[in-house]
Formats: sequence, C-alpha cells, structure tokens
Amino acid sequence: MSAPSSGGASRDGYGRGLLRAADDQRVVVLEADLGKSTKSCNFRAEYPDRTISLGIAEQNMMLVAAGMAASGKIPFASTFAIFSERGFEQVRNGIARPGLAVHICGSHGGIHTGTDGSSAQSIEDLAIFRSIPKMTVIHPCDDVSAEELTVQLMGLEGPSYMRTARNKTRRIYEVGDESIEIGKGRVLLEGSDVAIIACGVMVEQALDAADALSEEGIMATVVDMHTIKPLDTELIDKLSDSCGCFVSAEDHSVIGGLGSSLAEWLSSNRPTPLEMVGVQDRFGESGGSDELLQALEISAIEISSAAHRAISRKNSP
Repeated sequence: MSAPSSGGASRDGYGRGLLRAADDQRVVVLEADLGKSTKSCNFRAEYPDRTISLGIAEQNMMLVAAGMAASGKIPFASTFAIFSERGFEQVRNGIARPGLAVHICGSHGGIHTGTDGSSAQSIEDLAIFRSIPKMTVIHPCDDVSAEELTVQLMGLEGPSYMRTARNKTRRIYEVGDESIEIGKGRVLLEGSDVAIIACGVMVEQALDAADALSEEGIMATVVDMHTIKPLDTELIDKLSDSCGCFVSAEDHSVIGGLGSSLAEWLSSNRPTPLEMVGVQDRFGESGGSDELLQALEISAIEISSAAHRAISRKNSP
C-alpha cells in the first residue's frame, strides 16, 4: 500500500457513509441530541424527513430503531459511545434477540477522546456489544475505512455496533480502496517475526512501532483488524504459522476487546504467544490524546516492548 497521508476523524467517514447510503430510501437516521458530534448531522441537512431527533433518550432511540427495522427500514442510530451503553438492555432484547438490522454508532470512544475525562471515556463498549449474540462489532482506523464500512453495513442481515473517534488521525487507506471488507482483517505491512493486530486509532501506533522495530532488524506484520466480531480467524491462523507470535493493540480495556477475542481463538485453536497492549483494569483520566496514550501505556513504545516479549516467548524452549 502507499504511504499513509493526513486525513480526518473516523466520525467524519461515518457521516459521509450515511450520505452514500441515502440512495436507498429505506435508510433512516436516528439521533440522540449529538448529531453534530457524531456527524449524522450531514444526513439530517440533506434528508430531514428521514432523520428522527429523539433528544437525550438513548434507550428510547434503540427501541424506536428496532420498531423501524421491524417495519422494513434500515436505521442508523448514533450517539457517544459512553451513552450507547445506557441502551444495553434495549439493544439486547429489542434489537439483537429478534435479529433486527439496526446499525449503532458510538462516537468518541476510548481514551483518545482525551480532555473529556474518565466519565466520558468508554473503554468497555466493544466488550459490551461483543458479548451480545448476533452483533457485528467494528472499529475503523481512519475516515476512509469508516466510510466504506458504514456503506457495507447496508448488506448485513443483523445488528451492528461501530465505534468511531473524534480526533483526526493519519489516513491509512486511499480513497476508493476496495480491499476494505467487513469481517476481513487487512494486512498493512508484512514481516515474519511478529504479527501486530490493531484496531481504531491504535493502527497508526502499530505502524509506528513496526517502523521502530525494523530499525532493530525485527520485521513485523501489521494488521488492521477493524472487525472485532466476527474475527477473521482464517487470517489469524495463517499468521500463527508465518509469524509464530502476536501483539494486540487497542484503545480499549484488555478485558473483552480485541486482545481477548484473539486470546479466546488462539487458546482453543492455535496456541501461540500473545501480548496484549490496551487499557488495564482501570478508568481513564483527563489529558491530551498523546499524553493519555503514554500515561495508560498504549503507545507505539509499549507495542514495541510487547513485540520483544512475544518474540522472546516464541523463541523460549
């Protein structure tokens, strides 16, 4: 792939994806008083008659979305990731149990949100929604992949949860990249010493870590595992054979997220050393994004250190 370029935030890609999906008259957008922040406001501006603003009532929004899906519509419902958690019971019983195609977007997820502080930093959302049967769980790394994955949600028969981020990140994909596909990890860099599996804003950190490792003569494979559920186990199996050890990297708790998903598969199918880089069993705190990546020990430096540990375990007798 070509060198990454400056881009936007993944929430911007979500907003553009909604506009592309608008050609299908069944698409409706639901907001919980945060359309400007989630970028669903772009759809509202063009299609006000297909946008429903429900105010600060996330639980109600989930059930209204369920009713619309049951009536033949394709609802996209968005709010902050932390507020999406309020609707867990409604998502579980009203959306997922009947298998309705409601697509939920939680913006401002993870500690990368920064100065909003720990009360607004959802570091458990991926784990919460991954635990619900029938849910597809996605965390794009940039605005291009967020846009493409949003459009692809139109083809899902069941419900989904997508986490997007507020802050701009380096653009990893080129516009129009047809290799982006729900349920398929994308290999961004190839190496045989260690496989770094990342999602969201941590894909950028993983690529930086791979660059640093290469200066030491360590060649890393870097994968954007934007779909956390269903996990691309076929790719994981191949990397288990070709690299022999893994590092997971996520702006999320190490409990229940991408690293846990990898560990669950590897422990039962391909016993392979895995080091998990993520938020430990704690809440976040207020600070700049780069400050928090370092304070919570999930930056490129920690990924490089984890790679050394994973390789050491692979080479141990």
